[in-house]
Amino acid sequence: MKRFFCVMISCVLLFSLTACGNDGTERGTESEAVNEAAAGQQAEEGEGPDMEKQPEAEPETDTAGQPATEPEADSAGQAGADMAAAKGEENRALVVYFSWSGNTESIANAIVEQTGADVFEIVPEEAYIDDYNALLDIAAQEKEKGVRPAIAGSIEDIAQYDIIYVGFPNWWSDMPMILYTFFDSYDLSGITIAPFCTSGGSGLSGTVDSIRELEPDAEVLDGLHIGSSSAAEPDSAVTDWLGSLGLAE
Repeated sequence: MKRFFCVMISCVLLFSLTACGNDGTERGTESEAVNEAAAGQQAEEGEGPDMEKQPEAEPETDTAGQPATEPEADSAGQAGADMAAAKGEENRALVVYFSWSGNTESIANAIVEQTGADVFEIVPEEAYIDDYNALLDIAAQEKEKGVRPAIAGSIEDIAQYDIIYVGFPNWWSDMPMILYTFFDSYDLSGITIAPFCTSGGSGLSGTVDSIRELEPDAEVLDGLHIGSSSAAEPDSAVTDWLGSLGLAE
């Protein structure tokens, strides 16, 4: 009987030890699983040492697939667009002139500087003589015969201009005949013409009326005359003239 109880006690102790061993193994396995799961969660959230940059969120779009809010325009680009629009509303101007001595050219340059106009110089295909007295004889003969001296070069798309300043010296109380060539060559209908001239003292003579006859469908404004002795410094006279015509910038 004692032997039987000893055997029973031994079996109970053996079973208890086995159970404790299994529990430790299971707890160890469970702990490792928990640790592995936690590490995996950290990696998914980007907290590990090899974290990659997450993609940036895409902009919101409207129902048509376009960005719901468009980027603001660059200030310089917007200023450039405003300036371009304003420029498109301005009158386009051209200065056309013939100058033998340089006096008329001086006034033409002053007009260009004050208005920003384009410029075209009337240059004869056959240059005039440099001798003044001989030039007077040639000019008188051209006027008497109605000669139309040829012009070197031409103006492309003259209709793009709203205002044309036309300059010349006064020869024999008239425009040089090469100016008649210019007016014969172009239709200035609908364009505003502002004449200017230089002379020793003859003024504009009848040149403004002559231009009106040559270009009946153009608006011909009052002209500017500057004496040859004042042509070297024409800025003040040009400013006053442009102001009186409402063409000053």
